[in-house]
Amino acid sequence: MPYSEFTLKDLKLKFGIKNYVEPIFYDISPIQPSDWLKTTLQKTSKLRARTEKAKSETIVFPILIEIKDKNDDFITIYSGDTLVADAEKGLTGECDFIITKEVKSFDINFPIMQIVEAKKHDIDIGIPQCAAQMYGAKIYNEKNNTPIDYIYGCVTTGNEWRFLKLNETLTIDKRIYYLNEIELLLSVFQNIVDHYKGLIKKS
Repeated sequence: MPYSEFTLKDLKLKFGIKNYVEPIFYDISPIQPSDWLKTTLQKTSKLRARTEKAKSETIVFPILIEIKDKNDDFITIYSGDTLVADAEKGLTGECDFIITKEVKSFDINFPIMQIVEAKKHDIDIGIPQCAAQMYGAKIYNEKNNTPIDYIYGCVTTGNEWRFLKLNETLTIDKRIYYLNEIELLLSVFQNIVDHYKGLIKKS
């Protein structure tokens, strides 16, 4: 089965991944968006973004570009690429967005975060798919001799953003962030990138 067909029960039964709902981020400091992002979101708020693709282009991608610009020498964003981790186990399929710690590679290398656009405006529907992609990224890194402690994920409707963290278990953030909290949303993304920057310095 592809990533999109997994359930949380599948992940538990097939791979032993239990899930918990707990806070993930503490004491995050707001980060002010750039004038470009403010203007972009103001303009796109006037559009009728009814489909996942429209929301991706008008809301999600500009926010990811903002994070990329702040960390241009550290991360790359892949959109709509296929991540093949283990086809026999169903760990394969197209991913909405993959953030990788690799800026010069043509192909996907060192994925650190998966982002899934929620279907039917329901953020909970996207959690199993995102979790499966996160586990796929974990296996992908291990096969490429770049294992890391955590893989992060995010499911978004454009307005709502819910984060996940995977090591041996899956943590689903108790809190949902909203687009009108853009300063906190940017801070969470930066917190994730900084986590990996710290790991690289130690290695």
